[in-house]
Amino acid sequence: METEQFRQFGKTAIDIIADYYINIRERDVLPSVLPEDFIRLMPENAPESPEKWQELLEDFQKKVIPAITHWHSPQFHSYFPVGVSLASIVGSLLCSGLGIKGSTWISSPACTELEVVVVSWLAKMLGLPEYFQNTAAGPGGGVIQGSASESTLVCLLAAKHRMLREMKASNKEIDEDRIKTKFVIYTSDQSNSSVEKSGVLGSMITRLLKTDNNGQLRGETLKKAFENDKSKGLIPCYVVASYGTTGTCAFDPIDEIGPICREEGVWLHIDAAYAGTAFVCPEYRHLMKGIEYVDSFVFNPHKWMLVNYDCSVLYVKDCFDLIKTFDVKGDIDVNDEKETVFPQYRYWQIPCSRRFRALKLWIVLKIYGASGVRDLVRTQVNLANHFASLVRGDSRLVIEPEPSMTVVCFRLRKGDFLTEKLLEYLVNQKKIFMVAAIFRNHYVIRMVICSQFTTKDDVDRSWNTIQDGVNYVLSHSHRFNHRKSLLTNRRLSLDIERV
Repeated sequence: METEQFRQFGKTAIDIIADYYINIRERDVLPSVLPEDFIRLMPENAPESPEKWQELLEDFQKKVIPAITHWHSPQFHSYFPVGVSLASIVGSLLCSGLGIKGSTWISSPACTELEVVVVSWLAKMLGLPEYFQNTAAGPGGGVIQGSASESTLVCLLAAKHRMLREMKASNKEIDEDRIKTKFVIYTSDQSNSSVEKSGVLGSMITRLLKTDNNGQLRGETLKKAFENDKSKGLIPCYVVASYGTTGTCAFDPIDEIGPICREEGVWLHIDAAYAGTAFVCPEYRHLMKGIEYVDSFVFNPHKWMLVNYDCSVLYVKDCFDLIKTFDVKGDIDVNDEKETVFPQYRYWQIPCSRRFRALKLWIVLKIYGASGVRDLVRTQVNLANHFASLVRGDSRLVIEPEPSMTVVCFRLRKGDFLTEKLLEYLVNQKKIFMVAAIFRNHYVIRMVICSQFTTKDDVDRSWNTIQDGVNYVLSHSHRFNHRKSLLTNRRLSLDIERV
């Protein structure tokens, strides 16, 4: 492809994207396709000869677009938001256009140093402790990872390595292989399944601890779990707490959990993948009480901060815990204070190289400013509260738990079976999209304000669709083959893929 063709191709593609967002309300949220429909539209082999870009874009319009779920439709109320903005799209284009690969500082100085700048900006915007800033005194700092799941695994491996180092410092004769089998991870039964996956990948025992009636992991529960495992000769090593659980967006009380972890020398990691963005608004920072006990904190700008996937920011209190884990050749001087200011980020992560993801984050923050992010958060929380008020006005429905951020969970008073039927009916209609969760052993439907394009009129439209579904299900309840709810496994609807 020649440069002039690239100009025409690119301009046409940008027009397609712009028109897609302008007209997104005209599309059903879910596609009308069956498994393998799309595969049957594709040839068995790659083209032998070059094709014209005009033909490619025609295929894109006729084959790809009809087979996607429209995550940015105002009627998409499923999972959590997936960030997008026109500014971030330009950032992704520039990142791909430059085509650089960051590994060391010299491989592209701006790739490293812009990341240092923007992750420090974000730490200040969220009101995080100063030691999480790369530019502050001390060994702490931030790094952009691919996802919160990846960050959970990175910190698990660092926690495991730190615990082993500390034990070897007091007893050089310990059997490393035997000791590693005794390390235990703790998280709540409402945490994302990525924590369990990290336990599998890290070869560690995982405890899913029971939460209270509000879906929170209490300090006393954690303390008892520590004591029980220590009595069996096991070693508490890593705790993952949540600022915004997957199902109901509950916040674990870190002021209870933190002191227990510190007393036992256990690494405390906070998963704030979705809800962390809310801390740009000072009125929500009380939910961070106890943050001073935390060893690491991750949130995803690619969820609620208008940044396209992937962009997950991990903060650590001591970057050398990561370096000592991933610098397998010992290239870094662990006493070098410059490592947080000019970091070799390949030793802060699992991959050896990285994309210039800081570029799109920088562009979004420049175009929208901190005030633009705060406006988005407050607007969407208000829209969720508006939806909650509509649900409360219908005696056939009940909200539980109380709404948190933009997550509103509700169910039919007549039971889990009919609530399942309601969600099934709504998904089949394809006009709105929601998923389910479990709360206090009840099947609840999660309604989340996801799209930045959602307005009050859109929420009203979604509510009218839900009302039609409620009317249909209740009027046809005698026709359904009543059975026990399928939701016997808490993971049935909480296995939300990290995006």
